[in-house]
Amino acid sequence: MTQTDRPLDVLILAAGQGTRMRSGLPKVLHPVAGRPMVAWAVKAARDLGARRVVVVTGHGAEAVEAALQAPGVAFARQEKQRGTGDAFLSGAAALEGG
Repeated sequence: MTQTDRPLDVLILAAGQGTRMRSGLPKVLHPVAGRPMVAWAVKAARDLGARRVVVVTGHGAEAVEAALQAPGVAFARQEKQRGTGDAFLSGAAALEGG
């Protein structure tokens, strides 16, 4: 079986606050080459033919979700910032349910 024979689901972790960036803008929304940096990850997932893309949001969730509204992109909220592992579990639950 080749990789193209298997469905691809992508989980993008975008919940962090980014305090070291010293900005009110959620770190994943900082522009890189004209678009929010997290949008590049979503584009890469879609270019790979992802069946589903789930973005885990937390800090600035409303703004991040608004910036990424598109068909085929779902969101999972990490309500309390408990680290990367907890963010992954929040997103994995959304992948299992979809």
